[in-house]
Amino acid sequence: MVGLKMPNNTGSAYPPSVDALLPRVREWVADLGSIPSRNRIMSEFRVGAPKARVILAALRDESETTPVRPRQAVAETDRDSEAEPGSGTPVEQERTGTEVEVTAVANSDTKLARTRPVKVWPLLLLALPAFVSIWGGWVGLGRLTGFGPIELFPGIFDGMSINSAITLPIGVETYAAFALRVWLSGTTRSGRARKFAKWSAFGSLGLGMAGQVAYHLMFAAGVIRAPWPITTLVSCLPVVVLGCGAALAHLLRNTIDNGQEVND
Repeated sequence: MVGLKMPNNTGSAYPPSVDALLPRVREWVADLGSIPSRNRIMSEFRVGAPKARVILAALRDESETTPVRPRQAVAETDRDSEAEPGSGTPVEQERTGTEVEVTAVANSDTKLARTRPVKVWPLLLLALPAFVSIWGGWVGLGRLTGFGPIELFPGIFDGMSINSAITLPIGVETYAAFALRVWLSGTTRSGRARKFAKWSAFGSLGLGMAGQVAYHLMFAAGVIRAPWPITTLVSCLPVVVLGCGAALAHLLRNTIDNGQEVND
């Protein structure tokens, strides 16, 4: 290009540092007459995006204190010859690209600075009434299906007993929350674990809703003993929850498929 001094590329096997590149870039910008875009710096000086970004930031800081003036006059015809048909002049394109890039970086920094952690108390307020209702429904269903007080250590501590009906809400609902966390968390890298957590969470929530419906229907009808199909299903829930939890834990420890994406 007439009137412009192209940057001299060194033949060193090691990439030049930012401090070594800045004097050459300043001379090139002075000949160019405007601050180039990051991509232009990358292509002209054969540097990566991080170095080009640092150089561009330094040039803009200098331009705010000392405006850049061209050393040599560049013919308008030469500028037009570089522009592609249907596009603006190179100087306008470079200024526009630089402004957009700097604006995007500034906006992202502002958003990061203003980001605050989500407060937990609204979730606790929502979970408290749901916990009371779910706990009462599962314990009531457990009583109708044969769950009740049992001795924890017969022959050792005969006086220590616990109502086995509480194992239903603790197991089913806790696993549903855990599976949702694994599925929706961005820290889960295993695709198989995310897929299994997704469908098992849906299944656990579905079982929870079915249990609540069954209990309230039988309670409203005055049933004191659940039918045998419901008793059979409810008695299997602790074993099913244990198996799903163990399977999900093993999948989370599996690193074979880490990094694979799963379309949810």
